[in-house]
Amino acid sequence: MGTVIDKKKIKEKLETEKDTLLEQLRDMGKLNPETGEWEATPEEVKFPESDQNDMADRFEDFEARSSMMKTLEPRLNNILKALKGLNRESFGRCEVCKKDIEMARLEANPAARTCKKHMEG
Repeated sequence: MGTVIDKKKIKEKLETEKDTLLEQLRDMGKLNPETGEWEATPEEVKFPESDQNDMADRFEDFEARSSMMKTLEPRLNNILKALKGLNRESFGRCEVCKKDIEMARLEANPAARTCKKHMEG
């Protein structure tokens, strides 16, 4: 039985990161209840008589929000998956080799699903 994983500590880290991600996602968009996916929302128009440059800036901002959300959403999904699997016996074991994931790795990334040797890219 390898290293004992401090699940309470990991759960706290996951919960904290989940809250932070949700806050960031809510700042940039909204959750589409039909698809269950986060979608960027354009910044509200402050002045209705906006010119072309203003429109272009808003579009760029929307693009930036969209790409940021594409990074945050999978991270959030990983965290939700980790929280769900936390009580399973297999939690903290590498999905590839089934060996225990290093505690240092779990502390750095509590949603990790592989050991250092099998880290993605």
